[in-house]
Amino acid sequence: MSTRILIVEDEAPLAEVLRYNLEDENFETEVVRDGREALMVLDENRPDLVVLDWMLPELSGIDVCRTIRRKPELRGIPVIMLTAKGEEHDRIRGFDAGADDYISKPFSPRELMARVRAVLR
Repeated sequence: MSTRILIVEDEAPLAEVLRYNLEDENFETEVVRDGREALMVLDENRPDLVVLDWMLPELSGIDVCRTIRRKPELRGIPVIMLTAKGEEHDRIRGFDAGADDYISKPFSPRELMARVRAVLR
């Protein structure tokens, strides 16, 4: 059974880069474009990992992450925040919301893949 990763990213070109790199590493992916859709997918089809942008339409990535951590049935899903918000106080806020890892944009796809593998260990 393949490891499933939910990509929550509203920028289509970046979502495709993420999808391409993750599928190249043999991960199964699903892409959603906003926070509300992410929560609907999470309730229906639990992935093994969420790669989550902070700045999303409808519901922010921080709110999505907090919701994941509050729901017992979702709590164990690892979350990697992937965002343009790279200041120290932003990273702390992301970790405080429940992120397992935090990557600032722009990012190296190779580093992202290494972090995905590390979080899934």
